[in-house]
Amino acid sequence: MKQMKHRAALFDLDGVIFDTEPRYTEIWAGICGRYRPDIPNLEHIIKGTPLDEILKNYFTGGPDEHRAITEWLDREEQRIPYIYINGAREYVEHLRTLGVKTAIVTSSNRKKMANVYAQHPEFRQIFDQILTSEDFRRGKPEPDCYLEAAKRFGLEPQECVVFEDSFNGLRSGRSAGGHVVALSTTNSPEAVAPFADVVVPDFDAQRPEHALLQELF
Repeated sequence: MKQMKHRAALFDLDGVIFDTEPRYTEIWAGICGRYRPDIPNLEHIIKGTPLDEILKNYFTGGPDEHRAITEWLDREEQRIPYIYINGAREYVEHLRTLGVKTAIVTSSNRKKMANVYAQHPEFRQIFDQILTSEDFRRGKPEPDCYLEAAKRFGLEPQECVVFEDSFNGLRSGRSAGGHVVALSTTNSPEAVAPFADVVVPDFDAQRPEHALLQELF
């Protein structure tokens, strides 16, 4: 019998489970163009960072500006179609048949997740844990979120595989000590390769790279 190499799979949400990053880039490009046109490419710099930290670190207009940005984002998140990355749901369900623990570890907040659950009633049943920005003190690229996820399963970070797409998320997983898989859904394979142990385009079982995913567990 093959010995299991890792015991938990920890997934970021946008760009890993759902193909939403292009839409988020558009949304944040609009917000940043209006409120912070002086910071080029800010919509890319902030990827993977919790909203509270984005507002605190980059938007200096005070409570009224923060409220307007939050309302803008809330409206758009209600309209986003949450479409699974190719093979993502099937891969997660396969891992669970192997006894692997699964978790979402996202910088999104619970209000956004309510939109996900409305479109996908099955979502909470296919993951053992769902961690949002309210569950950790410091957001990505700090390791807190992935350390907390490992702790909830009673595991060491080294027993976990982290699936990420953004540079902040990849740094978070690496800093936590997890085995890091980068999805090249948001950035090129060449760009994310230095931050990951494995790079794959998606979870399609027909791709040659899928064999690398099967070997992790």
